[in-house]
Amino acid sequence: MTSRAWLHNEVTRRNLLRTSGAALLVTASAASVASATGCSFLSTDPGSERNGNGDQGSGPGTKGKEAPMLAALVKDGKLPPVAERLPDEPLVVEPNDRIGVYGGEWNSGTLGPSDGAWLGRTVGYETFMRWDPQFQKVIPNVAKDITVEDGGRAYVVTLRKGMKWSDGKPFTADDLVFAYDDVLLNTDLFPVPPPMYLSGDEPGEIEKVDEVTVRFTFAQPNSLFIQSNATPYALDILEFPKHYMQQFHKKYNPDADQLAEDEDQASWVELLLLKADTWANKDVPRLHGWLARTVFGEGTRYIYDRNPYYWKTDPEGSQLPYIDRLVYRHIADPQVMVLAASNGEIDMQDRTINTLQNKPVLARGRAKGNYTFFDEVPSDSNACVVALNLNHPDPAKREVFNNKDFRIGLSYAINRQEIIDSVYQRQGEPFQVAPRDSSPYYDEEMAKQYTDYDVDLANEHLDRSGFTERDGDGFRLGPDGKRISFGVEVPTAFRAEWPDTMQLVRSHWREVGVDIQVKNEDRALFDERTDAGQHDAAVWQAEGGGWIEPLMRTDWYFPSANESTNYAPQWMLWYQTGGKDGERPPAPVRRQMELYQQVRQTMDEAERDRLLKELLTISKEFFYHIGTILMPQSYGIVKNNFHNVPKSVPQSFLYPTPGPTNPEQYFITDE
Repeated sequence: MTSRAWLHNEVTRRNLLRTSGAALLVTASAASVASATGCSFLSTDPGSERNGNGDQGSGPGTKGKEAPMLAALVKDGKLPPVAERLPDEPLVVEPNDRIGVYGGEWNSGTLGPSDGAWLGRTVGYETFMRWDPQFQKVIPNVAKDITVEDGGRAYVVTLRKGMKWSDGKPFTADDLVFAYDDVLLNTDLFPVPPPMYLSGDEPGEIEKVDEVTVRFTFAQPNSLFIQSNATPYALDILEFPKHYMQQFHKKYNPDADQLAEDEDQASWVELLLLKADTWANKDVPRLHGWLARTVFGEGTRYIYDRNPYYWKTDPEGSQLPYIDRLVYRHIADPQVMVLAASNGEIDMQDRTINTLQNKPVLARGRAKGNYTFFDEVPSDSNACVVALNLNHPDPAKREVFNNKDFRIGLSYAINRQEIIDSVYQRQGEPFQVAPRDSSPYYDEEMAKQYTDYDVDLANEHLDRSGFTERDGDGFRLGPDGKRISFGVEVPTAFRAEWPDTMQLVRSHWREVGVDIQVKNEDRALFDERTDAGQHDAAVWQAEGGGWIEPLMRTDWYFPSANESTNYAPQWMLWYQTGGKDGERPPAPVRRQMELYQQVRQTMDEAERDRLLKELLTISKEFFYHIGTILMPQSYGIVKNNFHNVPKSVPQSFLYPTPGPTNPEQYFITDE
């Protein structure tokens, strides 16, 4: 499964075209980010001199410059000395707690190929830039630095001289030019270029400056470029090593279609993308700290061993990662995974097991399993959003759903405190889709509007909507004279709280004369129906709420990308295609689209904030969807002998948890 696939699974659930609207930004100015190479957490100046023979240091807690398993290969002549494997200026990672030691296995669980996101979050987060562990700023990673030119119309990316792919081949500017011009801008492979490379409707250009430098040039300022390069959306350009991938590209190999036929692929396009699949093709060179030895489709344990050419060290100059091997056990049943964790079979994990319902079970197993909890602070705005399909193909339902008073009435009818007490174990608070109070864009009125439980107000707004007539059972009648009745589609095995939440909402809305059917269904069917806009209403969580995320993910603030298909798929499509497809939205929505285009081209932070706040004000007034409660704090588990995991970690896809905490500096010891 490629990084594109785990992006698809975890965030977008959409096709490639719909990912093109992803909005990525942080509050740090581009100029300040470009100068971040001197930060204390990650630096490019090793704290001690490297040597190439694995010599041991002196003093308590010291170790060699590389793992013993690699030093043995060097001694046997099977691997070059570590000094030749590292770049001239390796990235130095400051440990979260203390310098580690080499060795051990990190055991965790995965649901299988559909859960490739867990591999991406633990192994695959290697982009030009990366978030610092606090999710406050972006700092250097694969790139030594990125500098801004011409008022944000150009960006110079400087790589680390001497850096290598996992097969020992040089990683250079040629790889980036190939990946950009021959892959990302090839419409057979990428029908729409990734949004971070677009300025207006046109992609930027790339030029090779020298062996370790490229320049991206845009027609208009691209104020999001540096910050975008710290997100998972920036992975693609680093996943097509030229020396390996060109054999599958028709431009470089006239026989590429024959190769595809030999491997039962429809064309060279399918073959190239298959070969780029990070989680299924063991042979593709990569820049990760660990390399696949067994992959999806090969048994029930997916094994990743350390990369001998990994380009990071600790402050003592010892090559990372500390941990020898990662073992992902395929456990299809989430409850079996919880049992495995309780038995001490999982070293560190949050994903899948960290539900509210599981926490008491895991708490009871701490002594037996020899683990403890770490906190995860969510960025998600809302734990459970009911999104009516404002672009519904049925004219009667569309008229009902687009009536703002109808939506307000339904919101007042929800007893959110009952949901908190009964479903969320008294965690959370009534909340709409809005920035969290951890965000500089927090608006209390937006967050709290229409969240009081008030049946009288609910009926007042529902009457004001014009749907006052009722049938013999007390249900309101729509404009077609039929009972207002619709299905709410709920994906199962994703958020255990959603089915129970919606059963309560169903009873609340029946009290005010609105009939719904809760349709619990398989995730694949849910994705298929919402992607096609065939749903009446859908339940999902709203991301983009905490820290600087409202500038980065606008899905729920106006129909722009990804999760916007839940409530306005046709308006989103109109936005993404520049009006060539989809439906022309109302004037307030079009104004939001104009505002966001200005945000993307504005380098001045104060002006950028003003524009975004205007966009959020329109979102507040439009009231697209109905939120329930603020996403509660979550958790993960970590074994007592598993070190350097922070006690509190941001929880976000764009972060993406736990990648920015630098898993390569985790280590295992009983000391």
